Amino acid sequence: MPFIDYYKILGVDKNATADDIKKAYRKLARKLHPDLNPNDKEAHKKFQELNEANEVLSDPEKRKKYDKYGENWQHGEEYEKAQQQYQQSQQQQQRQYSQDGQTFYTEGNFSDADFSDFFHSMFGSGFSQRQGGHSSRKYKGGDYSAELKLTLLQAYKTHQQVLTVDGKNIRITIPAGVANGQKIKLSGYGQPGVNGGPNGDLFITFLIEDEPNFKRLGNDLYTEVTVDLYTAVLGGEITVNTLTGQLKLKVKPGTQPNSKLRLKEKGFSVYKKEEHFGDLYVTVKVQIPENLSQQEIELFTQLAKIRTK
Repeated sequence: MPFIDYYKILGVDKNATADDIKKAYRKLARKLHPDLNPNDKEAHKKFQELNEANEVLSDPEKRKKYDKYGENWQHGEEYEKAQQQYQQSQQQQQRQYSQDGQTFYTEGNFSDADFSDFFHSMFGSGFSQRQGGHSSRKYKGGDYSAELKLTLLQAYKTHQQVLTVDGKNIRITIPAGVANGQKIKLSGYGQPGVNGGPNGDLFITFLIEDEPNFKRLGNDLYTEVTVDLYTAVLGGEITVNTLTGQLKLKVKPGTQPNSKLRLKEKGFSVYKKEEHFGDLYVTVKVQIPENLSQQEIELFTQLAKIRTK
C-alpha cells in the first residue's frame, strides 16, 4: 500500500492546529462530496481519502501515532509492545556471574537496529526505508554493571583489584573512602559497539560489608569500649581499637556510663583526599561488678553511707 500523506490531502502542514484541520476538512468535503460529484470516481476516491485523513488527524492520539509511525500508525502499539517485550527479555536473559565477591551483570541496549528485522517481517521493507535505513547507523554497546564487595578495612585504604569482565582482566584502583552503594563508571569497558559505534561502559557499585566493632557515618567511625567500675570512678588508662591498630587512652575520674570520647582524625578516610580522616567516637560502657564478696559488699555499703551524709 503506497504511503498516504494525510497532511497533504487536507492541504495543511504538520504544525496545523486542530481548528486548522477542521476548517480544511469542511472546505474540501463540500467540494468533493459525492452528492455534488455523482459520476466522478476520482472525486469519490479523494472524498474517501479526505475522510480517512480527517479521522486520523482530528484525533490527538491517532495523530500522535501517525506523526511517529506514518502509514504504520495503526501498528504503533505493536511496535511499543514489542519494544517492551524485547527489553524484558533482555533483562531476563541478563547474564550474572560472580568472582571473588564481585557480581557482574550484562545489560543490552534496545536500539533502532534491533527493530529492523521485526518490522521488516511485520510491515515489509518499506517501514525501515521510510524510517531512514537505521541499520547502518552506529550505536553504543550495552553497559556492564558490577557489584564489588569490600570489607570496611579494604574501603579504608586505596588499593588495586583485578576484575575479569567477558574474559578480559581489568585492573582498577579503588580510592580510599568509597561509600556503601557508591557507583563509579569506567568508560569503554562495556559491550562492543554496533557498526563501529563506541563500546558501552562498566558501572561498579561498591557494597561495604558491616563491621561488628565499628559503625560508619560519613567519614566518622563509632565504637564502644567497656571499662570496669573502678576505672570509671577513679580514672585510668584503657585500650581502644581503631581500624589500624590499638591506642592507649586516658579516662578521667568520674567518667559516666555512655560518655563519648572523641579521637580526632582516627576515623574513616575522606574520599579522594589523601591523609584526611574523619573522627573516631568512643562510647564508654561501664561494667558493674557481679558476684560481690562479703568484703566488697561491706565496702560498697560504707561508700553508700559516706555519699548520703
